[in-house]
Amino acid sequence: MKKIFVFCTTLLMVGMAQAQFPANLNEESWQQYLNKAYVTGNVMDVELWPNGAPNSNGVVYDQPVKAGQGTIDMKPGLKVVLPRKSDKPSKAVVVCPGGGYAMLATMHEGIMWNFFFGRENVATIMLTYRLPHGNHEVPASDVYQAIRIVKEHAKEWNIDPNQIGVMGSSAGGHLASTVATHAADDVRPAFQILFYPVITMDKRYTHMGTHDNLIGKDATPEMETLYSNEKQVTEKTPRAFIVLADDDDVVPSINSAWYFAALKDHGVPANMHVYPTGGHGFGNSQSWKYNADMLQNLSDWLNSF
Repeated sequence: MKKIFVFCTTLLMVGMAQAQFPANLNEESWQQYLNKAYVTGNVMDVELWPNGAPNSNGVVYDQPVKAGQGTIDMKPGLKVVLPRKSDKPSKAVVVCPGGGYAMLATMHEGIMWNFFFGRENVATIMLTYRLPHGNHEVPASDVYQAIRIVKEHAKEWNIDPNQIGVMGSSAGGHLASTVATHAADDVRPAFQILFYPVITMDKRYTHMGTHDNLIGKDATPEMETLYSNEKQVTEKTPRAFIVLADDDDVVPSINSAWYFAALKDHGVPANMHVYPTGGHGFGNSQSWKYNADMLQNLSDWLNSF
């Protein structure tokens, strides 16, 4: 088994009762929970490439991963938040925040999902992935490595190695759907959760910032096809849960619609929920009108398989 490096901000105290997930989702309760979770050992910061990554985007990462920051470039790593220990191994989800492949929205599209997934007995693996900076292979390779690490530690972390999924929002949704449609068998996720995702690289309907930051302004038609994930769906693509708002004026809803149609054309189970309002970027914000409905729909879906 490969050696990993785990960084914790406080001394883990073995034998203490595990921290309870807060009933309400807000930044104050999030911080209070993390403070307790670090003490009781529920949360680990894991370096993604301790021996060096197999590819480069030209950035030298010399700072530790810091939770809750939307910085331009963050050292690649995982924040592993485990649910309460149970007799049954849990599902796990690798969470990919959005940010147009230019930054990472690590709070509302990342860390704040810990509460919901904890209550669902799902381990949250929040990924700070490297941005492309001219190398389109870099972000997906970080997700593949995250899945490998979770599989390697599945027994230790009480995770079912056959129930590791991916989740992404906006450009993170493009990344998650890229992994879902391009992954080799050994790192293919078991399910995908996509929030207002960028799916296509078709210039008529894509988010151009995401397009340009991943494959460049002058991308070839072949490269645009490769990363138009509605064109990459096969019968092996994992089941999907898709969420968006009808009034999203940043990423056209046709992205989700095309992907949903492609999944159904290939016999892949898929649920798509289109809410009347919400715009773009609502994530797991309690201020969004349909947050409670969405969480219930997601819970029902997670417990259906």
